[in-house]
Amino acid sequence: MDWNDLRVFLAIARSGSLGGAAKQLGVSHPTVGRRLHVLEEAGGQAFFRRTGQGLVLTDSGEKILCLAEEMERSALGIERQLAGDSDQPEGLLRISSADWFASYVLSPVLCELSRRFPMIVPEIMAGHRLFDLTRRDADIAFRIVPFTEPDIVQRRLTTMPYGLYTGAAMPSPKAGGEGLGLITMNTAQAHYPDVIWLQQLYPRARTVFTSSSRTVQAQMCANGLGVAVLPRALGDQLPALRLLDVEEAPPGRDIWMGYHQDMRQMDRLRALAELAVEMLGGD
Repeated sequence: MDWNDLRVFLAIARSGSLGGAAKQLGVSHPTVGRRLHVLEEAGGQAFFRRTGQGLVLTDSGEKILCLAEEMERSALGIERQLAGDSDQPEGLLRISSADWFASYVLSPVLCELSRRFPMIVPEIMAGHRLFDLTRRDADIAFRIVPFTEPDIVQRRLTTMPYGLYTGAAMPSPKAGGEGLGLITMNTAQAHYPDVIWLQQLYPRARTVFTSSSRTVQAQMCANGLGVAVLPRALGDQLPALRLLDVEEAPPGRDIWMGYHQDMRQMDRLRALAELAVEMLGGD
């Protein structure tokens, strides 16, 4: 049985459609349909049925799903081992981080990495999606929450201080926040410590804008929409923002770096990890 056909099977099972699988695999819609047909012809049975919500697994499909996932884990393990055995600090290095962290914290590290190892090509995948390091969605990740996945080597790099900002030309907020607009994380991140801190500081203020992107929050704050809690590494570098003097600073966040243990011997990954510790490590 062709592994590429099983990859198509898994992509369809996870996305629920031929189009979604095609996008995930970077191939055409007809290619996905053709490979699924070949797989079902070889098995002598249908693995998916069409519903109003998309393609769902049949009983036969459910039976081979676990086996296909086990094959995938083995194939990815081989891929990680081969990547880890590379003896040259060169090639593509896929890095996951939030947009603000990549722009204002990690960029000097990546510039130094390119200076020392010009054959390494960093690829930043910016955003809040938690990429699966086991599947090699990314080689290394930087984020504000510890890693809970198995077989991940992780390290707390530093604690990032946060500050309260308003537009440079805006007046300081009134006590209690009467008439003040709050710019915060979106609903999914409403439990973040800085969001709770801001709402408690200004109980009479009103949330006027939310975004999962700190960079977008900073721009809305600079445009005078309201106040925002931002990482100091971001807010302090924008002239259009003014840091407000508050009695107690908003809570900072730990920055965690992680990668799969099979990748420890990858020279280009190790080069970035060591440089990140050198330039960012410590509180």
